[in-house]
Amino acid sequence: MEFTEFNLHPELQRGIADAGYVSCMPVQEQVLASAFSGRDMYVQSQTGTGKTAAFLVVIFQRLLAESLLGGKKALVMVPTRELAVQVEEEAKVLGKYLPFKTGSFYGGVGYAQQQRLLKDNVQILVGTPGRVLDLNKSGQMNLMNLAFLVIDEADRMFDMGFYPDLRKLISVVPPADRRQTMLFSATLNSRVKNLAWEYTKDPLEIEIEPESVTVEEVEQVLYHVHSADKMRLLLGIMEREKPESAIIFCNTKRYAEIVAKRLRVNGIDCEFIIGDLPQVKRLKIIDDVKNGTIKILVATDVAARGLDIESLALVVNYDLPVEAENYVHRIGRTARAGKTGKAVTLASEQDVYELPDIEKYIGKKISSQIAGEDLLAGDKSEGLRIRTDFYDDRNDKRGGRKDSRGTGGRPAERTLRAGGSGEGGRSPVRSGPGRKSAADSPHRESGGRARKDRAAPPVTERSGPRLSELSLEERMAYYKEKYGGRRQTGGGPRDIRENGRQRKNAGQRRRDPAESAGQAGRKAGADRGRRENFSRERQKTEAPKTSGPAAAEKQGFVGKLLGMFKKKK
Repeated sequence: MEFTEFNLHPELQRGIADAGYVSCMPVQEQVLASAFSGRDMYVQSQTGTGKTAAFLVVIFQRLLAESLLGGKKALVMVPTRELAVQVEEEAKVLGKYLPFKTGSFYGGVGYAQQQRLLKDNVQILVGTPGRVLDLNKSGQMNLMNLAFLVIDEADRMFDMGFYPDLRKLISVVPPADRRQTMLFSATLNSRVKNLAWEYTKDPLEIEIEPESVTVEEVEQVLYHVHSADKMRLLLGIMEREKPESAIIFCNTKRYAEIVAKRLRVNGIDCEFIIGDLPQVKRLKIIDDVKNGTIKILVATDVAARGLDIESLALVVNYDLPVEAENYVHRIGRTARAGKTGKAVTLASEQDVYELPDIEKYIGKKISSQIAGEDLLAGDKSEGLRIRTDFYDDRNDKRGGRKDSRGTGGRPAERTLRAGGSGEGGRSPVRSGPGRKSAADSPHRESGGRARKDRAAPPVTERSGPRLSELSLEERMAYYKEKYGGRRQTGGGPRDIRENGRQRKNAGQRRRDPAESAGQAGRKAGADRGRRENFSRERQKTEAPKTSGPAAAEKQGFVGKLLGMFKKKK
């Protein structure tokens, strides 16, 4: 079905044509067929299926066609700043010939520009929950004149901890019978459905199966590779595929930065985008990716959610995602709007345990093979120290926050050694079997709720063997040789524990009630004996008492008076 088959306003049709939309995507067709009547709905739809255009066309058409909605506004809630900017841009394209102003409202930037938008009576409001609530609480954003409420990426809202904010926000907008509510989510789990049932009126459920939208159109390849060879395999893939554009996904912010910097060392021009980057820099990177200035982008799941890149050629899962749903979101970057693409996954011995859940979720087996030596390329970054920075959006204007030395104006740095036994810049030296170093700490993002990485000292080589390369027997022999002598000298951990047990047992014996009562009695008797002895000794040392004038002279003025009275008697 084509957009021209709907009875849309002529100026809206012009904007749709300028955007290049001709035939409706499945989600667009189903939404437009039901939403013009004002009915609430909740929709399961993956990113990249055209849902943004669907709800924007509904909002524009109803504002243009229904006189009762004159002067009313629409609020679109999204989980990330990048998605807010993307929806704003889409609205400006579709509404190019319409008399409606669009603005986005999100944190990480100053309030001045957003306050000016509100004073200019912007009608299409796109924002993240935190900033919208701040502006509403301060009295600058009036939400009681809304006719439309759209909650986009509802499942991601829950994952990022925005549910309490959503409840607060819905409490300050018109009730369900005075607004049209449209809720979109990649998965309609119980939490999303409960939100829809609680805050909508007789909603229509539209479900677009994710397999028919993204998975089938993507050529998926998985390589089993040792974690130490991940970077070499990534370089080999990039050299063989020579993609026009690519996104490389990592699970943590630190790995995303390290992988990008190691790629640069190997001559691959790329950028990385993580939640900690200053907002101005993040938006600049997104613009450069969209206009083709940046061909290769390394990103985390949160940073790349909702990122729409035209004709993305390749997606690489440098790390397997922990959540199976995120695998579909990732590979969906390269199969947008009905196009095909390719996704390559690197599965090491450390993250291969996530594979069964992913294959179960997508309903198919991913074609896999062992990465042979012919697929591995040389890595110029192996063994180099990779410096990672700290960023803080709260101090964007200063360009960074103070580091541990108290210097401001630049990001603090960490130093990690690339290569070795770890992947993505992990430290080649571990502090013991089964224990992770500081570089291995999984600082996963949770949007605005993510905590900042703490400063870590430079990782330096230690003398002695690499424990990760030793067998169990060799490690036990190493521990026995290194720590066994301490027990003989009484300075080892075992002796300390034995002494501690002895002191503890002695304390328990002293706490016996009968024994404690006897000890208290003996102590009291000893105290009385000491006091009596002290009194006897004092009496012996005191001078014998005298009477008469001699005594009065020694006793001072009062003694003399007493002596005089005695003489008179």
